[in-house]
Amino acid sequence: MNNSKEVTIYDIAKVLSISPATVSRGLKDHPGIRKDTKKKILHAAQKMGYQQNTFASNLRRRHSKTIGVIIPRLDSYFMSSVIAGMEKVANGAGYNLIISQSQESVKKEIASTTTMYNSRVDGLLVSLSSDTQSIDHFDAFFKKQIPLIFFDRVIELPNCTSIVINNEKGGFDATSHLLDQGCRRIVHVSGNLNRNVYADRLSGYKRAIAARGIEFDPTLVFTNNLNDRAGAEVALQILQ
Repeated sequence: MNNSKEVTIYDIAKVLSISPATVSRGLKDHPGIRKDTKKKILHAAQKMGYQQNTFASNLRRRHSKTIGVIIPRLDSYFMSSVIAGMEKVANGAGYNLIISQSQESVKKEIASTTTMYNSRVDGLLVSLSSDTQSIDHFDAFFKKQIPLIFFDRVIELPNCTSIVINNEKGGFDATSHLLDQGCRRIVHVSGNLNRNVYADRLSGYKRAIAARGIEFDPTLVFTNNLNDRAGAEVALQILQ
């Protein structure tokens, strides 16, 4: 068999001297096909390198059984944990994930959104890049009424679900804890303040120090992209 040729059910049928319809039903584990026939079909399919075209099959059924996920970066414990949780739930419901990283670039986010749309995902989960301002690139999903959920880094929209934690309270509680330990000059390291996550945490920080009668000092707030290099640089700035 020519390795460059796509193996079809007709090729399997010819080798086994059975009808293509029988091969198709056997590959789908149809109850009307005898077990020994199914076994022969599956063995031949594996030996010949047959690949089921699930995309075409799902297209006929008008769903892909896939969910798209667009995230800024995967190199954090938080995001990898979130993805693991999504995958567990999705797989349990018979769905698979397609994951793409924007690398904090709105251009890459737009490209990923287009790819997800053209891949006919059944839904999309998005954590926005740091420099995303407009969300026009999601319009196709809204028009087609494909479920779209923003999480962690979100933009509030009517008729669109957003999943967040209370970052303002998190910033307040963390700062209050340090104040309780006797700290007074507390540095706040933040990501891009255009994003709700970081703006809310800074708001909580400010509220905590104000509650203790401490004046806000903007020189104690450092904003960067929160990668490893930026973390090392801000650590040196703090030490100085």
